[in-house]
Amino acid sequence: MNRIKISGVLRKIFLCFIASAISIGSLCSAVLATEGGGCAYPNGAEGSLAAALPPPGLYYINYLVHYASDRLDNKNGDKVPIDFHARVSANASRILYMSDKEILGGQLGAYGIVTLMNASANTSMGSKTKSGLGDLTVGPVLAWHFNKNLHAATALDITAPVGEYNKNDIINLGRNYWTFEPIVGVTYLGDNGIELTTKFMYDFNTKNNATDYTSGQEFHIDYATGYQVGSWKFGAEGYFYKQVTNDHGAGAAANDGNKGQVFAAGPAVKYDFKTGGFLELKYAKEMFVENRPEGDKFLCKLVIPF
Repeated sequence: MNRIKISGVLRKIFLCFIASAISIGSLCSAVLATEGGGCAYPNGAEGSLAAALPPPGLYYINYLVHYASDRLDNKNGDKVPIDFHARVSANASRILYMSDKEILGGQLGAYGIVTLMNASANTSMGSKTKSGLGDLTVGPVLAWHFNKNLHAATALDITAPVGEYNKNDIINLGRNYWTFEPIVGVTYLGDNGIELTTKFMYDFNTKNNATDYTSGQEFHIDYATGYQVGSWKFGAEGYFYKQVTNDHGAGAAANDGNKGQVFAAGPAVKYDFKTGGFLELKYAKEMFVENRPEGDKFLCKLVIPF
């Protein structure tokens, strides 16, 4: 692999994730899917009760995420032979407002997410660390409570490129393009304490005018299973990501469109506060990775009603 391809890989690492149900989000390479490694949304950020939205009111949701990767995988799932170590930590604050208004029988709400990040890379091409504001996400949401067991929600994440970006850097806090992400989620809460939750997302990305590169469309799912015991819930959570259309730009055609994929799974535990809200901790191990970094993700989610 020559120097041009390696430097392209390193520029393309950040950010495939970081923050929450949320989104946040750099150059085309012959190895990684989409610019930044793919996905403005931080896969796995949501889990338990993702589609069982709360009653009317104002809520604060904090997401703390740490991602660590020491390898890049190519389109065959094999490790790219370069020295690579990356770490990303983010703290995202989401304000969620659920109104008492209804549209199509669903409860209307809206949210905004602001993310502070620290990203670092240590590679054979050099080292770099950045801290600051990531991209901004806002959107409307509709929630349905069909009965005490079955809940659903739909939303539209709109991620604006406000984070710091330089096409010549190996890491970036922003992605320098807009992402529009329709969302559908379903949560089932059984009388026996079982929970099953899925959150389906599909991303449409605009062109990065700094690089003349357009990332492909992306399909991804957050999932959660759990069993409630008193105030505690124990289970397994994770995510699946698959890029479904080709990237367009320099280097994409040579790598079959730079399509990426990843599956992740791990344990999760949740504690419900008596005053409302909850705290959730989880770990996700990535596997079956193609055209992306492969690593480990640690997440903490705190929900506080006002």
